[in-house]
Amino acid sequence: MAGMHAAACALRALHYRTLHSIFRQSAQKREPFMSFSAAIRASLRLAPVVALGLLAACGGGKSRPKADLAASKVTTIGVNSYLWRATLETISFMPLLQTDSNGGVIVTDWYINPKSPGERMKLTVSILDQDLRADALRVAASRQTNQGGQWIEAPVQAATTQKLEEIILTRARDLRRMAVNG
Repeated sequence: MAGMHAAACALRALHYRTLHSIFRQSAQKREPFMSFSAAIRASLRLAPVVALGLLAACGGGKSRPKADLAASKVTTIGVNSYLWRATLETISFMPLLQTDSNGGVIVTDWYINPKSPGERMKLTVSILDQDLRADALRVAASRQTNQGGQWIEAPVQAATTQKLEEIILTRARDLRRMAVNG
């Protein structure tokens, strides 16, 4: 009976954390992410998985091998979570227009650097794989310059997107290293 109570408590905690995460993301983006009923449905979809996991953990007391929590393929979303977190941290200074954690796409809105008000940038970051690999990340950038009150497309240096990819990959590796070391 105590095991059933613990399982119910764990399900309620997961449900709360999922809803909290969804609404926190919505508040950060300052736009409605999904309706409350859609958020409940999304968190309830996880309940069977958690219930199965809790039942499996009730097995015969045999020692189980510990999971490698810092594996390169750690994901509870559709893409590698280290790359996802590193990308969000790296471009946190830019306003986000769209994020899709299942598809691995982050699109920023136009960002104007206060030191260079005649120029603005927009990024699209795609995470292409669940593994932490260099070829699992693509950054596309758009740049415009203000000429006579009109925003005109301007070329983006290839080194700009390459450097941004390197920064994100380095941060993702650091996040993984921190997970290994505790």
